[in-house]
Amino acid sequence: MSVRGFALLIATVALLAAPSAHADTTEDDVTWINQCIADNKKEGATEDVVRKYCVCMNNAMSDSETKSITEWEKTHPDEVKACDKEAGWK
Repeated sequence: MSVRGFALLIATVALLAAPSAHADTTEDDVTWINQCIADNKKEGATEDVVRKYCVCMNNAMSDSETKSITEWEKTHPDEVKACDKEAGWK
């Protein structure tokens, strides 16, 4: 297993095991969150902050949304601002 694969596995396990995680987190949510984490890993925040941001953004999105978190955030600045604050990003 690659280092990146191992890191995504750890993030997934942490997300699913965390009691504060969204109670209805699905495998699909985990896939979107892991993609968001990968998309934002070079943005200057710690892994924990990026994970919190991605979980927040995923939870803000409708379950029927078909865009990735990275695509969706481009048209939802209020949610980005709220999740930045919740995650301690900015």
